Amino acid sequence: MTTVDLTLSAAAAERLKAISQTEGKPIMLRVAVEGGGCSGFQYQLDLVDAAEPDDLRIERDGAAALVDEMSLIMLKGSEIDFVDELVGAEFKIRNPNAKSSCGCGVSFSI
Repeated sequence: MTTVDLTLSAAAAERLKAISQTEGKPIMLRVAVEGGGCSGFQYQLDLVDAAEPDDLRIERDGAAALVDEMSLIMLKGSEIDFVDELVGAEFKIRNPNAKSSCGCGVSFSI
């Protein structure tokens, strides 16, 4: 499901619902882009139980992610995913605007 040119994958929605169930209350993923990191910008991902007044809400299958309007500019067309691989499990941003990224996948340049 797409809202404001940003999507939440089915895997990310399922993981957020599982976290919410464990916590006993709705938990959302806040995604922000900040200056810094080894490539110029970095993603800030936080689990929260309340939205800020300027947050935009991205929903799928009963789960939600939040993003502020300034970060959305750099996240346009992106997908918030959850991957569970041999090296670990994490929320991951698949950003078509990123020209390059660092090895850890948290830092990127546009």
